[in-house]
Amino acid sequence: MSFDSFGLRQSSLKALSSLNISDPTPIQDQAIPVMLAGADLIAQAHTGSGKTLAFGLPLIERCDPSLRDVQALVLTPTRELAQQVGEVLARLAEPAQARVAVLFGGVGYQDQLDALAQGAQVIVGTPGRILDHLRQRTLRLGSLRVLVLDEADQMLDQGFAPDVERILAATPGARQTALFSATTPDWVRKIAAKHLRQPQVIKIDSEQEAEPDIEHSVVEVWSGEKVPVLVELLNQPTGGATLVFGRTRRGVVNLARRLQRLGYEVEALQGDLSQSARDRIVARFRAGHLPILLATNVAARGLDVLSIERVINYDLPETSDLFIHRVGRTARMGRSGQAITLIGPADLVKMHEIERALGRKLPRVVAAKLAFAPAKVENVVTQDRPLRPESVATAAPRRRRRRSRRGGSVPTGPVLAAALTP
Repeated sequence: MSFDSFGLRQSSLKALSSLNISDPTPIQDQAIPVMLAGADLIAQAHTGSGKTLAFGLPLIERCDPSLRDVQALVLTPTRELAQQVGEVLARLAEPAQARVAVLFGGVGYQDQLDALAQGAQVIVGTPGRILDHLRQRTLRLGSLRVLVLDEADQMLDQGFAPDVERILAATPGARQTALFSATTPDWVRKIAAKHLRQPQVIKIDSEQEAEPDIEHSVVEVWSGEKVPVLVELLNQPTGGATLVFGRTRRGVVNLARRLQRLGYEVEALQGDLSQSARDRIVARFRAGHLPILLATNVAARGLDVLSIERVINYDLPETSDLFIHRVGRTARMGRSGQAITLIGPADLVKMHEIERALGRKLPRVVAAKLAFAPAKVENVVTQDRPLRPESVATAAPRRRRRRSRRGGSVPTGPVLAAALTP
């Protein structure tokens, strides 16, 4: 189908033309008619498949620009995603003369109050700040027509569920509700059953839409090898940016400082930063001025940067869904990308769980087969053998023995690019 066949307003078609978008993706093809009809919806599709436009177009279509009331609300789990979705919806809304306001924490209230006072019909925001405005009565949702939960699995997770419940309680029962995400676990559907009325379910599978073109590699590392392996990876020439994921805020900050001391131009994106600092880092990364970004899971969803050529999982994520979202930051909009995951002995069980969820075993490389750059990192003795489940029990003594060695050399091997080729 084409966008013309949906019966969209001329203002929407004009917005699509300004965005150089001509043909709908599979998720847009299936979700837009459902949302235009006013039905509730649960939609699942790969990251980078065009979900924002899939709910954004119908959302703008269902708003009446002549009314100053809030008629559509999009909830997102992170500030960065709220800003990104807000930018897309603002471009769709402009030809229709509708207003979009973005509400998120970490910044002052005045600009947001001004945007609300101007009569925004569409609100995009994070749950905490939306609740703040509801409590202060600066935001009223009595005229709401459409509610969208973007990244619905995270929005309905334990950390957000109470806030989402409170927001839902402030909306009309007759609203249209839509859930969009790259992953929709069974528990999401059970919780959604309380809030959606006979929802239609759309799941774009591999037969309808090709999976992202991501070349996966899993590098097995022993204790003390992670930083040298990461350094060698960062030394490899790439045509785009690199996004490195860590597990904790402190760990990401410490790793960034270590790499900065080694001369790498890196920044750490994590939740303790002020909003202005987060905006500055994301802007530099998006503009191509920052070649390497280290981040916690705050960047696993919604960071839409087409220049990301490579994702490196320095630490494994907690769940297979987060793994999917992390690696989905590369190979977006038909591009190809690379995802490299570093695992130690304690990660074997979790890696097997992730592979089971993916439905395939990812190619493995033993760290000692890689070529290191000893001039840039401390001496490390690597072990030329694959990890085994029993490695967990023996890793600690082996680490103590290695620390007592002096003058260890770094073995050479095939170049990394060849070693990582499945």
